Amino acid sequence: MLKWAILLSLLGKPALACKLALVLAIDVSTSIDAGEYAFQRDGLADALLDTEVVNVLTRDQVALMVVQWSGANQQAAVLPWRRMLSLAEVQRFSNRVRLMRREYVNSKTAVGSAIEFSLAQFGAVNDCQRRVIDISGDGASNAGAETSNQSRRAARLGVEINGVAIDIIGNSISEYYRRFVVTPDGFVMTSTGFSDYPRTIRAKLLRELVRPGS
Repeated sequence: MLKWAILLSLLGKPALACKLALVLAIDVSTSIDAGEYAFQRDGLADALLDTEVVNVLTRDQVALMVVQWSGANQQAAVLPWRRMLSLAEVQRFSNRVRLMRREYVNSKTAVGSAIEFSLAQFGAVNDCQRRVIDISGDGASNAGAETSNQSRRAARLGVEINGVAIDIIGNSISEYYRRFVVTPDGFVMTSTGFSDYPRTIRAKLLRELVRPGS
């Protein structure tokens, strides 16, 4: 009887509809000027409306949140979790992204603290199959929680971290993200300056949403 009860209990559980909970964490530290912030904001808003991106967001009922981060105690969930259940919902979320005000100016860069804050947000979406943090930024951490410790903590919790490294000259930020920010199952994409950000964020979203073999 016990075996039958367990089997019936398992059969009665609904399948997880949400396949991905994705935190989009945007750097707004002092190295980001007003024009560069606009590239990040508008590039993300445009990428969310890409036809391929919309199709997967709605098919997989992806939950999205946008976090702005800067110094050690400067992180804000500027757009809380929303489920992408329809084209209209994606369009509304994209519009909210485009209208976001900047939360912080003239502050340091605390990548580890941004990861720590983002990890704390997943309790509200624990029905989603995958949990991913996407960190976009143009600098190495110079304040707050130790970045590699938080990255390892994310990996232990089963959270994937990916990065968009905004490299103006050379590849130093991309290398920093590879070594200290992303998890072993994550990846880094390089934006060669802020004008390249819209293309990069679209490619990053597609890679996250449509994984090989999925």
